[in-house]
Amino acid sequence: MITLEWVLALLLGAVLLASLARRLAIPSPALLALGGMVLALLPNGPRLTLDPDLALALFVAPVLLDAAFDSPIRDLRKNWFPVVSLILVAVSLTTGAVAFVARWIEPAMPWPVAVTLGALVAPPDAAAATAILKEVKLPHRLLVILEGESLLNDASALMIYRLAVGAAVAHGAAIGVASTLAVVLGGSIAAGIALAFVFGDIVSRFSDVPSSIIMQFIGAFGAWILAERLDLSGVLVVVTFAVTLSYFSPVTMPAAIRVPSYAVWDTAVFLLNALAFVMVGLQIGPILSRIGPGQRDQSLIFAVAVLVTVILARAGWVMTYNRSLWLINMVVGSHTPRSMAAPPFKRSAVVAWSGMRGIVTLAAALALPDGSGGTPAFPYRDLIVLTAFTVVLGTLVIQGLTLRPLVQALGLDDDENIEDEMAIGRKEIFKAAIESLADRDTEVASQLRSEYLGLLRLIDGTRELSPEARQAEDELRANARAAARERLSQLRITGAIGDSTFHRLEAELDMMDLETEVRSRW
Repeated sequence: MITLEWVLALLLGAVLLASLARRLAIPSPALLALGGMVLALLPNGPRLTLDPDLALALFVAPVLLDAAFDSPIRDLRKNWFPVVSLILVAVSLTTGAVAFVARWIEPAMPWPVAVTLGALVAPPDAAAATAILKEVKLPHRLLVILEGESLLNDASALMIYRLAVGAAVAHGAAIGVASTLAVVLGGSIAAGIALAFVFGDIVSRFSDVPSSIIMQFIGAFGAWILAERLDLSGVLVVVTFAVTLSYFSPVTMPAAIRVPSYAVWDTAVFLLNALAFVMVGLQIGPILSRIGPGQRDQSLIFAVAVLVTVILARAGWVMTYNRSLWLINMVVGSHTPRSMAAPPFKRSAVVAWSGMRGIVTLAAALALPDGSGGTPAFPYRDLIVLTAFTVVLGTLVIQGLTLRPLVQALGLDDDENIEDEMAIGRKEIFKAAIESLADRDTEVASQLRSEYLGLLRLIDGTRELSPEARQAEDELRANARAAARERLSQLRITGAIGDSTFHRLEAELDMMDLETEVRSRW
């Protein structure tokens, strides 16, 4: 019961901190991590530790699947060059820079151990990036690049991490590990695609909303667990699984399941993000308890040095990338591909500062062998775990709390108007609806054509309505809906209708409210 009480208390605290973050207009992950750290430092605070395998499966898999499911594949293809440069080059350079600094401060640390540290702090976290970027208004292309990076850089970093750990444990004999990386890469992508087709066919057979939603979560966790059992990349399998599903489920999944599914997933992702970042803060207690008082100062200096290196390495690469493309464009001119166009300096500054680390970094550090079960402990494990925590908390606080002010100060303009595409899409879907009625000459078909033509004129703007007339129409619709709900409540109170009838009619009025809300955007 004590664990349940603490979990409930953490949930309540996470909700309150998230509400405070929205009120203060600051990213919630930073505030949640700080709240967890303060709670962990209290004399009677909880001492909850993260099981690494559970942390990755519970906190990363569903959040990663949710982000990948909504990923804009077309826009990622357009911006493949900057995304790949961040996934491969930025991660590799950060890994190398951290390993060099670690060896400089701690010369006795073996190179494989230093590279392991570099690999686990190198990738910005998908959960942290998604949670923070959703709360910061960014130009569409910039958002696509950062979200695309956050989806896949974990895979590249964890592959380096796996190689380095194998080298450290085997005292440098990492050839066997390296030879499997290509198999892991190809096998993960193939497994994700195969799982998506098999799972999509299975879940489409469930017409019951609760059963379908439960199956969706089983698919998210199942894909990750299966990848781990097969020694594949859980990140790549889940991302490939989600992207493949996103191209088929909108067609096969009925609206009655899709709409509540989105609502449940939004709630679950918020809950998991909130708990994950609170749990990140809670790890400071167990970490400090394992480090002796005489070593803390030196260990903290080491950790802060790595934190500074992580921030500077990313900034250095992004600015080098910016100036290199500027030089290439000066030489090549108009023949330069669009994906290699030199980004404005202000946008590069935002990318350089969007390097928040999260639960993947900490879970990877905690996954290092601790000496239990008869296996030897990983060299410098406690120092690595403390450093990982410092990097996670430092980037969440330093970069997370200052990202919104930076974006506002730079005054970025959007380069792609999504609203124009929305208008084109609306016109096309209503034109298709009207064309489907062209060979029908019934009264019902005529009424439907009139309704769709009216909506099309509204979207085109050819329906002449002044702002005052539009406001008066909205008020009339609102008053009519309010009157309908009041009459429905009276029917229930007087006993003219039963509770079951009331709830079904209430659901119909809810759908009418949602339809009115959608039309108000046109």
